[in-house]
Amino acid sequence: MKQFLLLIAVALTTQAKADNYRDMEPLTLEVPEMKAELVNLPEQSTFDLDRVVPSASPVMVQATTADKWRPDFDFFKQKTNPGVKPYKFMDDLTFVGVPLFVAGWAVKGDKAMFRVNAKAEQGGKKNTQLLTDFKTGIDDYTQYFGPAAVVGLKLGGYEGRSDWPRLLASAAMSYGIMAGLVNGIKYTAKEMRPDGSTANSWPSGHTATSFVGATLLHKEYGLTRSPWWSVAGYGVATATGVMRVLNNRHWISDVMSGAGIGIMSTELGYALCDLMFKQKGLLRNNLIVESEKPSFFSISMGLGLGNKDLEFEDEGETVSLKFRAATVVDAEGAYFFNKYIGVGGRLRVRAQSAKDFGDFAGFVGAEDLLVWEGLQPHYKSAYPGDYTGDEYENLLKYLGKVGYQFDSESAMNANAPVTDSYGIVKSDHITEFTGSVGVYFNLPLGTHFSLGTKALIGRSITQELDIDGHAEGNQKDIAYTMTLDNRPGHKDITGDPSISLNDLQYPNNTGEKWTDDWEYLTIGAKSSTSYGTGLSLTYRYKSNFSWRVYCDYDYTRKDFTATYDPFHFVQNSMTSGAAYLANAALMTSTDEFADGLGLEAREYKTRKTMNYVTLGLSFLVNF
Repeated sequence: MKQFLLLIAVALTTQAKADNYRDMEPLTLEVPEMKAELVNLPEQSTFDLDRVVPSASPVMVQATTADKWRPDFDFFKQKTNPGVKPYKFMDDLTFVGVPLFVAGWAVKGDKAMFRVNAKAEQGGKKNTQLLTDFKTGIDDYTQYFGPAAVVGLKLGGYEGRSDWPRLLASAAMSYGIMAGLVNGIKYTAKEMRPDGSTANSWPSGHTATSFVGATLLHKEYGLTRSPWWSVAGYGVATATGVMRVLNNRHWISDVMSGAGIGIMSTELGYALCDLMFKQKGLLRNNLIVESEKPSFFSISMGLGLGNKDLEFEDEGETVSLKFRAATVVDAEGAYFFNKYIGVGGRLRVRAQSAKDFGDFAGFVGAEDLLVWEGLQPHYKSAYPGDYTGDEYENLLKYLGKVGYQFDSESAMNANAPVTDSYGIVKSDHITEFTGSVGVYFNLPLGTHFSLGTKALIGRSITQELDIDGHAEGNQKDIAYTMTLDNRPGHKDITGDPSISLNDLQYPNNTGEKWTDDWEYLTIGAKSSTSYGTGLSLTYRYKSNFSWRVYCDYDYTRKDFTATYDPFHFVQNSMTSGAAYLANAALMTSTDEFADGLGLEAREYKTRKTMNYVTLGLSFLVNF
């Protein structure tokens, strides 16, 4: 009964509460009146480019949100995207080309003197010694990589820093300034080229042209789209400069000054156009990287100093080779854990060319010495009044009296045993490839500058210096008479106690022609462990780009081997009997150079401590 009464009470209460809502009006929603309007939305965001966004990791910010890839042939139509921050006159002037130019000027007195080219000999010079057969024409095309890339990307609709009118004006201004500086200096300084062809070597026009193009690509697309466009441009420009050195068209000083002029000219050309155009024709702002970590990738070009000579000793004999300052090219990168310390590595190519070949330069005229050693006894008996003791002078006198005419010290007429001889320089460089890894340190000095150092260990591999010999002529035989003498203790020039050489006649033609090509001189070294360090000053002129001047020190111990074969051709130029006599004459000669040396190849070895100092400039991409 209690439960029944409770149920009735609950039901009545519920009914009473429901009646309270019976007379309420329904809720209504008022919708405001809306009008359709056309609104022009900008293609760019207009955020503050100077705003600093705190971030624990690198953040790349772009000034353009709409990237339309479509062909662009509006060469004369000026376009300006809204929201692009205009450049001031000094915004993009880094002056980094100045130290490059000055460094090239400072070392331009370090020249190699041993080479002149074949055309010079035809023009009347008689001291042609060694000619190089290394030649590539790639550098004639790579100098235009930068502008070709910029024009190609622009035509394809890949939007860069400037529209067509502003881009063309900046490029024309940059190339005009470069051409005026390069040609004005070339025909004032009148520096002779390494190949002896013309006196307009310093500075390098090819290198200047390639660095103008690289800086165009850097400003238009490296700063605004991707830093790897800058790496590609400056990498190809650096390779162009190195090829000019390898082609024997320029000294390293020419290349360094040319690179400096190329960068300076483009920066000045863009600065003047920024002053004239102001905000007109700008399409994109620079990328912004917000990171406190100085992680980087860089390409570098430098000048290598130290260790400019190489000496070999063997059984009391010392021979030497002298070198010029080295050309050094690097690719380097490091990842930093914080502002101060990181890990990374470096790939270094160091090419050091011979300044002169010192004691190894006796190739020209060596055949004359050989012939004279065999002829000297006969000459003394035939012309006793002419003998002065000077082997070479007497040889020339004798050959003149028997009908041989000389146009130069090493050229005889068509009946000579050696009618032509020269060296072919396959490589006049000792080139070292070194890969290193280690720890990198950074000390910030402010917003834009920092000091750096490193400690590296790596492995060095050496590519050898290589000179081939070529000789040709008429095969000779030497008429002689000898008697056998077995008296105890008797010896003659052959060293054989049983043979006495009584008379030597002038070599006669056998009617056969001969030619010989062989390895005249090779100098190389075993791979070795290398240790490196250095100091650097970095200027971060953009959020993701920096320039760095550095001084590196590298240490290694190398085992060098020189193989020297100056008389290889004798076996072909004479009959076997004549070659035997010539070899015997050399083995018993009292000449300081030939004493005790036969016709076989000679091998010299030495262990040398190499202390390398490199001064250079790096272009860095920060990430």
